[in-house]
Amino acid sequence: MIHIENLQKVYEDIPGHVPAIQQIHLQINRGEIFGIIGHSGAGKSTLLRCVNLLERPSSGTIQIDGEEMTRLDSRQLQAKRRKIGMIFQHFNLLSSSTVAENIAFPLKLAGMEQAKIQARIQELLDLVGLQEHANKYPNQLSGGQKQRVGIARALANHPDILLCDEATSALDPQTTKAILALLLDINQKLGITILLITHEMQVIRAICDRVAVMEKGLIVETGKVLDVFLKPQHPVTKDFVGQVSDFSTSSGNDQGIIQSDRHGTLIRITYIGEQTYEPILFETVKSTNVSFAILQGTISSMKSVPYGQLVVELTGGHQEEIASVIAKLEQEGIDVEVLTP
Repeated sequence: MIHIENLQKVYEDIPGHVPAIQQIHLQINRGEIFGIIGHSGAGKSTLLRCVNLLERPSSGTIQIDGEEMTRLDSRQLQAKRRKIGMIFQHFNLLSSSTVAENIAFPLKLAGMEQAKIQARIQELLDLVGLQEHANKYPNQLSGGQKQRVGIARALANHPDILLCDEATSALDPQTTKAILALLLDINQKLGITILLITHEMQVIRAICDRVAVMEKGLIVETGKVLDVFLKPQHPVTKDFVGQVSDFSTSSGNDQGIIQSDRHGTLIRITYIGEQTYEPILFETVKSTNVSFAILQGTISSMKSVPYGQLVVELTGGHQEEIASVIAKLEQEGIDVEVLTP
């Protein structure tokens, strides 16, 4: 769907010509929700805006459905952009136009006839839950309602791709949750590929399939969201994961337990899927001389996929028997990390 190779953007007017982004390689699949996370200045907004050439890259390639974006002439690029919707952090609505007129704006630019515009407006108002607000102006709407208008406008031309530029960072937590649920619903109903940027790991956790972590213009880590959350590798990723409280065991905060006066073997067990609710640990140790104590644990879900993590102390039996318990857990498909010998 979106294939990015060796992308670089250098702002020539900045002293030193430091690249805003460099060596970017990404493959975003059709129909997935792909998140890009990074601190302010990491380059994520520049990368997003390069996808539809609002920022023209200095070098590298961006292919969408096999078409190289930088090779399109102005007419071809305009047509391609109609299939790429964009949602902004601060909504970017026309303040002197009604909700319906804001949604109609890209349709009029595309030359759609009035009867079809009215039908499409109604269809989009129904989709985003603003049926009663068609004739209101932006200053009469809440932040969440304004963003719903922005989403409806971005969907007006039946896009294949939706770009979200910090779409929830100006919203309160409850409204953010509702907007993310709407984006997930749109993805599932319409099959639209969504590429979003954020500085909030909770947003990535809520709706994304895969994530790329950016720092200083580079992608420092990428992978499936569950893998990145449960096994973060880069310090920046660990910092972001540490912001989500129930991932404390995977982000280094179990050091207090490791360094305390424990005499058994400490392990961290990660469950994914239906195994989360099965008594696999109990069944594994019940016929042995090994006993266990749960020192830390969490059970949650991510995009309806359950997961769990436990920090467990294994005691009793010989070291060989403890090793056998660990081996049996791994045979069951459980990820086991030994924290102490």
